[in-house]
Amino acid sequence: MPNTPPSTANLPVLLVQLTDSHLFAEADGKLLGMATRDSLQRVIELVQAEQPHIDLILATGDLSQDGTVESYAAFEAMTSVFTAPKRWFAGNHDETLVMQEVTAGRELMKPVLDIGNWRVTLLDSSVSGSVPGYLADDQLQLLAQALSEAPERHHLVCLHHHPVSIDCKWMEPIGLRNPHALFEVLERFPQVRALLWGHIHQDYDQQQGGVRLLATPSTCIQFKPLSEQFALDDLAPGYRWLRLMPDGQIETGVSRVRDFQFTPDFTADGY
Repeated sequence: MPNTPPSTANLPVLLVQLTDSHLFAEADGKLLGMATRDSLQRVIELVQAEQPHIDLILATGDLSQDGTVESYAAFEAMTSVFTAPKRWFAGNHDETLVMQEVTAGRELMKPVLDIGNWRVTLLDSSVSGSVPGYLADDQLQLLAQALSEAPERHHLVCLHHHPVSIDCKWMEPIGLRNPHALFEVLERFPQVRALLWGHIHQDYDQQQGGVRLLATPSTCIQFKPLSEQFALDDLAPGYRWLRLMPDGQIETGVSRVRDFQFTPDFTADGY
């Protein structure tokens, strides 16, 4: 496991989460009428304007809508404007093997990272051909090892699928299928400070015991909170920033693109 130089352990670190970009092989590919490369570019420009110093970029799944080499190459090229380290992991629309092919020889999909006084662990909850998520035994073992090997650090654990109910009826069946297994591991390690995910295309910020539960708007279409059936919100694309403090506190917020107008095309192929 990686080590952090002592000189950086007492400094806050700034993370930026980009999630659910749903890029296509085609540059003009659209999701429900939204050109997803254009919306991602708008979010990237917003991050550049608002965050002069970034310590880590997290891409938390569904980078691609079609799982193609071209879509991942586009995501990497578009985010290359950021000099900070980057980490990716898969969502339900991604193809993990293709992601691994595109990122071979680099650390983009390395699942454990020490930064400041924190350890960030990235879990793959994707299941090929399935919309709901599941944490296989190897992922649970990875998490337990990452936590047990760094008891002195604060921990941020990331995955794609939501592990708790978000009171959105149509999304209930497509979250993490074995959240109990995740929380059984987390409950053994009091140094876990937060869980961070994507998938739900909306802002979420709650507390469960000593663990902060956070989710983030998509860089493209937004899902309407508390909806019974599939519904889009009229909020703009956005991202989440997280400032991880040396004492384990977290400062975080969501920022959205301004002056953004979008009319959904419900005749197009759906989510």
